[in-house]
Amino acid sequence: MTTTREVQFSVEQWELESPFRITGHVFHIIDMLHVSIRDNGAEGRGEAAGVYYLNETGESLLADAESVREALELGADRETLRLLLPAGGARNAIDCALWDLEAKLSGRSIWDMTGIEPEPTQSFFTVGLDTPEKMAAKALSLQSSKIKVKLDGQNPLECITAVRGARPDAEIIVDVNQGWSFAQLVDLAPQFRELNISMIEQPLPRGADEELEGYESPVPLCADESCLTTDEFEQADRRYQVINIKLDKTGGLTEALDLARLATSRGKDLMIGNMVGTSLGMATGSVIAQLCRFVDLDGTLYLTSDREHPMTFDQGYMSRPESLLWG
Repeated sequence: MTTTREVQFSVEQWELESPFRITGHVFHIIDMLHVSIRDNGAEGRGEAAGVYYLNETGESLLADAESVREALELGADRETLRLLLPAGGARNAIDCALWDLEAKLSGRSIWDMTGIEPEPTQSFFTVGLDTPEKMAAKALSLQSSKIKVKLDGQNPLECITAVRGARPDAEIIVDVNQGWSFAQLVDLAPQFRELNISMIEQPLPRGADEELEGYESPVPLCADESCLTTDEFEQADRRYQVINIKLDKTGGLTEALDLARLATSRGKDLMIGNMVGTSLGMATGSVIAQLCRFVDLDGTLYLTSDREHPMTFDQGYMSRPESLLWG
């Protein structure tokens, strides 16, 4: 068979403006897999930072992508890709590049292709782990009325109380990144409700959250690490009220749309998150964002630079991605 596509993979390093701290991790630089697929004069692009808690690295993402190079050059589509690669960052970057390529070749927008109508979308802006005083100061500086606060097991009540005191006007959600015990959750959730916290994301470790079955939390709980793809939804359905969809977890927009439809059909609220990235990654997430109660796509704000034709924010509201960027 004659090869018609030109496929390029590269690992890029994107510098963070300052160290980003979550439970158990500090990030300084993001290694990003970048994918370019050219066909008949059109180019489709995608990117992925990978899933750090599944030990994905720039090197492993590149190796995964290279394993399907020949199939892509010979015309593999998005459904074939799901058979060739497991969910994860490499499949995400390739899947999104194939969506972009299809849009460019057909002359249709991503909105036409998915049947999703774009509406103005406001993202939560994130406050990373720090002292209560510094977290409050960061919250005060954010130009959004929606704030996501990173917490761990150390002084979570003091930290969130300080943030709430600084921003009584804001809708606030918290992300624990697997940092609490069940006893901590039971103790803290009622107090977080008193502080008008809208949601608690991933309080317990992945694989150790069975105690949530039968627990009626006074604050809705969101599965992040505990629900990667549709294959893990049934268990998460019994334990959580919200599902956080990240394209690096699902292995692309194709699976993310399937997970969104499944979760919605079961009455779950949705969240779209990110693993930090450029506007190229946020653009792909903006499709799922239209279906979500909670939107967390501020990943570009951590970086010292961005791609050409970047998405922008105005009081937290995201601009629609230009077709020159993606889709």
